[in-house]
Amino acid sequence: MRRITFILILLAASLSIMASAQNGLSSPQKHHSVHSEWVNPRIGTGGHGHVFYGANVPFGYVQLGPTEHTRGWDWCSGYHESDSVLIGFGHQHLSGTGIGDLGDVALLPVTSREQREVIFSHKDESVRPGYYNVTLRDGGKPYVVVELTATQRTGMHRYSFTEDLDSIRLLLDLGQGVGWDTPKQMMMKQTSPRNIVGYRYSSGWARDQKVFFVIEFQQDVTLEKLNGDTIGIISAPNIAGPISPLVVKVGLSAVSIENAKENLALENPGWEFYDIARDAWRAWADELDKIVIETDNEDDRTVFYTALYHTMVAPSVFNDVNGEYRGADGVVHKGDFTNYTTLSLWDTYRAAHPLQTIIHREKQHDMAQTFLHIFEQQGKLPVWHLMGNETDCMVGNPGVPVLADLVLKGFDVDTKAALKAMTTSAMLDERSMGLLKQYGYIPYDLEPDKETVAKGLEYALADWCIARVAEVASDKENHDYFLNRSKSYQHFFDKELKFMRGKDSKGNFRDIKDFDPLSTKHRNDDYCEGNAWQYTWLVPHDVHGLVKLFGGEKAFVAKLDSLFIIEGDLGEEASPDVSGLIGQYAHGNEPSHHIIYMYNYVGQPWKAARLIRQVLKGQYRNDVDGLSGNEDVGQMSAWYVLSSIGLYQEEPAGGKYIIGSPLFNEATLNVGDGKTFTVKTVNNSDENIYVQSAKLNGKRYDKSYIDYRDIIAGGTLELVMGPKPSKWGTKKNSRP
Repeated sequence: MRRITFILILLAASLSIMASAQNGLSSPQKHHSVHSEWVNPRIGTGGHGHVFYGANVPFGYVQLGPTEHTRGWDWCSGYHESDSVLIGFGHQHLSGTGIGDLGDVALLPVTSREQREVIFSHKDESVRPGYYNVTLRDGGKPYVVVELTATQRTGMHRYSFTEDLDSIRLLLDLGQGVGWDTPKQMMMKQTSPRNIVGYRYSSGWARDQKVFFVIEFQQDVTLEKLNGDTIGIISAPNIAGPISPLVVKVGLSAVSIENAKENLALENPGWEFYDIARDAWRAWADELDKIVIETDNEDDRTVFYTALYHTMVAPSVFNDVNGEYRGADGVVHKGDFTNYTTLSLWDTYRAAHPLQTIIHREKQHDMAQTFLHIFEQQGKLPVWHLMGNETDCMVGNPGVPVLADLVLKGFDVDTKAALKAMTTSAMLDERSMGLLKQYGYIPYDLEPDKETVAKGLEYALADWCIARVAEVASDKENHDYFLNRSKSYQHFFDKELKFMRGKDSKGNFRDIKDFDPLSTKHRNDDYCEGNAWQYTWLVPHDVHGLVKLFGGEKAFVAKLDSLFIIEGDLGEEASPDVSGLIGQYAHGNEPSHHIIYMYNYVGQPWKAARLIRQVLKGQYRNDVDGLSGNEDVGQMSAWYVLSSIGLYQEEPAGGKYIIGSPLFNEATLNVGDGKTFTVKTVNNSDENIYVQSAKLNGKRYDKSYIDYRDIIAGGTLELVMGPKPSKWGTKKNSRP
């Protein structure tokens, strides 16, 4: 009878906790919409999505959520739907990356001093923006309800334990991360009956990461260190009955313990857990409200708002409330701007940042300042920046398109400073650029790190961006030099085979017997996470120049059509990133993301429309395995957000958004300054996917693209849809 009573008490209390949380979180102010209700954070937690799952606020430094053992590539975020073992609730996680790190400063409620992990069930979890909840069990018997929420720089925990425990224990394990880093130096100490402070230095993807923390408790606790400063057991008496909540607050800083204390004091001064959770919910509501869609398809609505949510997990704020941050030089700096980190630029320059320039315009000055200060501190623009560390991950100069885009779109950026940062970064003798300067391309026989075609094509598009900024700055010398270098992609084009191919220092293409256009061997001789079929199109800055290399539009279109049809063996050592295949178009990885929109450049927008709808409907689903590739810090989702609205920026900078095939009846974007831009469709359906005619602010509009300045000016783009291709957008003067 006691066991039945215990279970009923726990169940009732758990339901009460959940009810109070749900009521507290689902009643934002009247001016907030319910778009947060349509977010399903489970999308992408299975398959190869690698998304973060837990509690955070938009662009927060803290991502507080469950951390599992690292069991392979699919645990890059520290969590995967297939797993059922927790090692802690860590305060920092990555989302959608192809490499793992973080998981820092993890707490775990345990039933004994020896316990280091907990088996759990996904059926016992619930998550919504800014809030995470799970019931943990011991031998099948529930022993604690865990609730998590966050602010920008702090995490908040609420642990409701059962009456069976005479004391409460939390495991603090500073040796555990997401299994990809190595702890170098750790410290934890109790400074008062209710405070524990410390730090964790580690080396992983971020080679020199420093995290300082302060943990505050609502009741007295004791800290027992079991392995030096690596593992601690925090104990407290279970003083308030069957389900007494232990409320815990954690402040983080990359600078110092004192800054972590200040972050906590200013962002999270009280003890009302549900107030903080409600504030996090409202923060998400504010950001998600920036795009309002109209559709009758609930799955499409859920996929859209979840995608929009995923685009705002990062970049992450990387300075303290007092303005201090740890720079790329390892030195503490103080700025008058919001500094950002988690810059997955090889991915995000393509769609995530162009989306930001429309709906997060207020953040772009700070983004530019982040880039320029990183340049000052490390001597080049960021490539892939993580927690103040340059990882140099992936190929090219992906920071250049992002900064150039901000200059060309008229944001508050010092053009001369930006141009200096770009040209300096592009003239270094690292990452194959010395060979590029010497030969005009990158010869495969002189580059031991390989991937020469991928590097060359990425450098070419970045150089085009530099030339555009130099033109704005009236710098003819740099304009001419980098415009010429932006055409270096032409060296790699084999006019006979019509593929981009590796070329040696004597100007000869790789021997045909060594060339397999289908091979995606990881880090093979010519390409990076792709093959010749995919990389042949990586010329988004000069589509018409690429058409000429093919010998004209007919040959170009024939090859482009073939891309979406041809199938074959990718090889025994195929890169796992090459996924989401339609023929050889690989939507699961970024080098393919722009390709479909090339049809508009040759006057065949209807072909783009058909393929866009195929990707939108087939490769994004309301399911744990709902992404065809890893999220890549928002890029996969940003493609969906823009494409489902009907727009995509093909060229890497400047703001020429190609018009595709909108999925929704209407989408209204808040573009700032009290203005909105609406993409409205007439007769839209799963069959009516082709644009028949268009109007911009009531006037006939024949172009198959729209400029950024027209979008941010506000207004309405009306598209009449139909079941068959039309002549809209096909004329020479209508094409981008």
